[in-house]
Amino acid sequence: MDVLAGDIGGTKTLLMLARVEDGRLIPGEIRRYASADYPGLAPMVRTFLTDTGHGTPVAAAFALAGPVARRDDGQQARLTNLPWQLDSRQLARDLGLPRVTLVNDFEGIAHSLDDLPADSLHALQQGERDPDGVRLVVGAGTGLGVCIVCPGRPPRLIPTEAGHGELAPADARQSRLWAAVTRREGRCSREHLLSGRGIARIADFLISESPQRPGKALAEAMAQPDPAPELTRLALAGGDPLAVETLSLFCSLYGGQAGDLALGCLPFGGVYVAGGIAPRILPLLDAGGFVEAFRRKPPMTHLLERMPVQVITDPRSGLLGAARLAASQIPRDRG
Repeated sequence: MDVLAGDIGGTKTLLMLARVEDGRLIPGEIRRYASADYPGLAPMVRTFLTDTGHGTPVAAAFALAGPVARRDDGQQARLTNLPWQLDSRQLARDLGLPRVTLVNDFEGIAHSLDDLPADSLHALQQGERDPDGVRLVVGAGTGLGVCIVCPGRPPRLIPTEAGHGELAPADARQSRLWAAVTRREGRCSREHLLSGRGIARIADFLISESPQRPGKALAEAMAQPDPAPELTRLALAGGDPLAVETLSLFCSLYGGQAGDLALGCLPFGGVYVAGGIAPRILPLLDAGGFVEAFRRKPPMTHLLERMPVQVITDPRSGLLGAARLAASQIPRDRG
């Protein structure tokens, strides 16, 4: 039987039908749609089902960029960058589907962990994985997502807003960075620095501390509406010392905060680094600053060294998680 999965963003939406056989997911064709071309999700799904020539799936789940409010009889959501208001019950009626579930996009990624192929995981620290242990998913992108995955069949997910918690600086330079962000923003949360905008804030701080004027390439990057992609490109190419230092500091902050979050739930089942930034900066994460900062929590370093740390590199992870969530809604006598 087939389930429908969607990964809904402000710019694009990915839709996929997956086959469920004996509890296994067999992903099907993925189609991409421009979100703004449709007045809502239901018309897009109808187009997808017509385009692919498939019949009605037995369940659907959609991971989306925005908060999801849970109700006893379903979920409601408003997308962050799209004028859609979604109601799982209304979607089920509009599409003629027996079961529709809405979930936050980062929680959707957390649902994918057991379906990710081995080559979709890039190890930063091998550790000693406990197959029955808690798992932690943390990911920087537009913001900073954090989700705890507790063992069970099925696993129990605990979504959090820990990305909005206060960032604790680890040394004098990070303290000055924290102070600079606090002066400008009123506070310094983890997300203020561990995000695309955070990369730009770090670069701005380092420029302010440097006795030299920024080079031409760096100045042009900082003049862009979103400096992070160009700063990342410069750092990976070694094309500007301050860009390299920006991403180095970002990786240290990222690892340090991931370590703090890990101490809060002891994820011996693994720490999974998700989000849009990590796969793009793998060489910088491999350089060691992330793992060094992750471990540097005496007297608990010995615990952190035991935790496997891996980067999720599969861009389908949100879709796979939504498909797994949809499959979990199928009654046992049909699965």
